[in-house]
Amino acid sequence: MNTDVILRRFEQPDEVRELTLGRFEIIHLAGRTIGRATYQPGWKWSEHVGRALGKARCDVEHLGLVVSGVATAAFADGRVIELRPGALFYIPPEPHDSWVVGDAPYVSLHFMGAERYAK
Repeated sequence: MNTDVILRRFEQPDEVRELTLGRFEIIHLAGRTIGRATYQPGWKWSEHVGRALGKARCDVEHLGLVVSGVATAAFADGRVIELRPGALFYIPPEPHDSWVVGDAPYVSLHFMGAERYAK
């Protein structure tokens, strides 16, 4: 039985995906992949991530926690959900766009979907 405690910090990630107006840091821990997204004001998924991937909308399933700032999840049917600090969120693998709202950077932790995000 392994009883070792493992401590990791995003200041030393296993991988960093640099994006226009954003950054996605990845840590592999105990067989899981955890991500931290940091987006600056003006960031929009369809423009700053999707364009390079040839996609108009993200189709990755997300489970996460908003740390700071405000962003959206905008679906093709017109629903626009605001993601605010302290909110735990689940976004299904249904095509969606996202953007930062306001003048503050947006930071969120991703417990599901991080391995596929921005790839």
